[in-house]
Amino acid sequence: MQNSSKRTPRRRQPSRLIEIDAWIDSSLWRFFRAFAAWWETVTIASRKFRARGFNRFVFEVAGEGMTLGLAGFVLLLALAQPAMKVTARGLPQETDFSVLFLDRHGDEIGRRGVLRSAAAPIDELPDTFVKAVLATEDRRFFEHWGIDLFGLGRAMTENARAGGVVQGGSTLTQQLAKNLFLSNERTLDRKIKEAFISLWLEANLSKREILAMYLDRAYMGGGSFGAAAAAEFYFDKNIRDVSMAEAAMLAGLFKAPAKYAPHINLPAARARANEVLTNMVQANFVTEGQVVAARRQPAVAVDRSVTQSPDYFLDYAFEEVQQIARDSGLKQRNFVARATIDLRLQQLADEAVEYHLRQLGTKYAVEEAAMVVLGDDGGVRALVGGRDYGISQFNRATRALRQPGSSFKVFIYAAAMQAGMKPDDTIVDSPVTIGNWSPQNYGRSFSGRVTLANALARSLNVPAVKLSQQVGMDTVTATAKAMGVESPLRGDKTMALGTSEVTVLDQATAYGVFVNGGMETRRHAITQLMDASGKTLWDVRRNLPPRRRVLSEEATKAMNEMLVGVTESGTARRAQLSMTRVGGKTGTTQSYRDGWFVGYTGNFSAAVWFGNDSFNPTNNLTGGSLPAMTWQRFMEAAHQNIELKPIPFIDNPFPEEEREVAAIDGEAPPAQGPQTLRKATEDVLADIAERLETLPPLEPEQLASARSAADATPAQQ
Repeated sequence: MQNSSKRTPRRRQPSRLIEIDAWIDSSLWRFFRAFAAWWETVTIASRKFRARGFNRFVFEVAGEGMTLGLAGFVLLLALAQPAMKVTARGLPQETDFSVLFLDRHGDEIGRRGVLRSAAAPIDELPDTFVKAVLATEDRRFFEHWGIDLFGLGRAMTENARAGGVVQGGSTLTQQLAKNLFLSNERTLDRKIKEAFISLWLEANLSKREILAMYLDRAYMGGGSFGAAAAAEFYFDKNIRDVSMAEAAMLAGLFKAPAKYAPHINLPAARARANEVLTNMVQANFVTEGQVVAARRQPAVAVDRSVTQSPDYFLDYAFEEVQQIARDSGLKQRNFVARATIDLRLQQLADEAVEYHLRQLGTKYAVEEAAMVVLGDDGGVRALVGGRDYGISQFNRATRALRQPGSSFKVFIYAAAMQAGMKPDDTIVDSPVTIGNWSPQNYGRSFSGRVTLANALARSLNVPAVKLSQQVGMDTVTATAKAMGVESPLRGDKTMALGTSEVTVLDQATAYGVFVNGGMETRRHAITQLMDASGKTLWDVRRNLPPRRRVLSEEATKAMNEMLVGVTESGTARRAQLSMTRVGGKTGTTQSYRDGWFVGYTGNFSAAVWFGNDSFNPTNNLTGGSLPAMTWQRFMEAAHQNIELKPIPFIDNPFPEEEREVAAIDGEAPPAQGPQTLRKATEDVLADIAERLETLPPLEPEQLASARSAADATPAQQ
């Protein structure tokens, strides 16, 4: 019997994954069901708080206000970033250096540093002086938090009523913020920074500290900073001893120290002091009876009308002294510094700048200018940092970065000459496109094949761009740096047209290489540093390394020939002088924002800039107009009664024999003005003249003896 059995199939066990999936599904279902129930409960409960009618309007406005407030806070935080960077290192500390400056002839010209005055504690200042300052500058100083909205509204109302700016809205804290951290530029960016820095000052300093710092650091004219120094300068008094009339006159200086300085314009200073006294009465700080004596007997300032202080130069030289002391490891902090400035040339530079601003500034819609003059030794002979130091101490010659326009092209051509090119080499002036950039010439026309000398003389843009591409922008940048440009350069393709910003001092330094036959300019403002006993601690001839060659003689010769051609047949013909040949280059930037002329003779190199602090365009100002005219006016006077040096590798057009021939032919060379003597020499000559006038007349026998001695031959004597 056959036994057969069938095996029953084994049942498969369910997978654990199914269990996990089921658990997840059920958990999610329970969670969302519980959340829905909770949300329904919340919704039902919130209906009890639903606003209707006027309450709903209030809540809607509040909600929108919170939204806009948050957006405004984010915007303010973004706007505050520049101010945060400015104040990241805290308050700028006053230097502990003290420097007495002498000009290149040895005459005292000014001081900088802590020796200018010892600041008096706020508690020791006369009560009338503090009240005069607060009544005039910021009556609500102890009530606002850095920005006075009520004062701003009052100022706007008064200005609208008067149809012009008659009252300022800046608080004393805002003025301190500008003095400490910012320039005097009238731009929205500066005002925003000023507002945030004011808030920072109020958060980090007490009101008394802010007031004391303001009174100690504000510029008050005559080269003096702070109330203590101003009291000594104007009244020869300690600030603690000034009268009410003198306090009012000092308080009036904060608004416009150059305009109201009593040693310059005493009537204006007294009128301003009278306004300050009125302000004190209106602010209820004093009564009308208390100011009667001050009105009847106004302050009398010490006569300092002959004092000249080259303040922009002194600021720059003071920075150089500190740098020298740090680099040389000098432990001293009190120095006597012999500077390179020539006060005669400084006066000529100031006059030339102011003359053209006054005569033609309105026509060209230009408000500011700067100028730097270097001697052939690299010494800064004159420096004009702006139109009026009393209005703005911002040095536009050394700190302002402005586009140089076509005056930058010399670096391209210098690099090309250094690479072996010649002025007679040709280049095609035709349309060119680099990426998405297509540069154009000034007249939007092209000249075909031109020589490099002709392209530079006519300041053609396209040949300069093509040439920069041939030699390489890295080479152009290196050439500019080697010639003395210390400002950062972008190095992009547009730099060929002068879009990378430089300073006036940079340009004067770079062009000085052509004066020195291709050797570096080695600019400097200090020739010697001495201690109080007269011991020389540092000397430019001993401590600076020898000059190094920047351009070869061949490249320098080619550049001098081409740049002389610019002034004789190119865009800078207005810069020609009557007594010597001139080399130089004009520069005009986009939208006529900046006008430049940088030029040189065998004696000096000088850069002139005209423009506006606000970067507003001028009225078609070009480098060949005001800048070249100012340069020519200065140089024509500066070359009187000095030994004329020829430009290296350029023939001297006025050798001695040509002067004699011109005189014989009736065409005498240009007349030279009187020689300007230093004050010490004038004093000695005046003393000699006085002694001669007081001598008794010679007796007849003495006169005969003197005549016999004069007629005697050298052998007989």
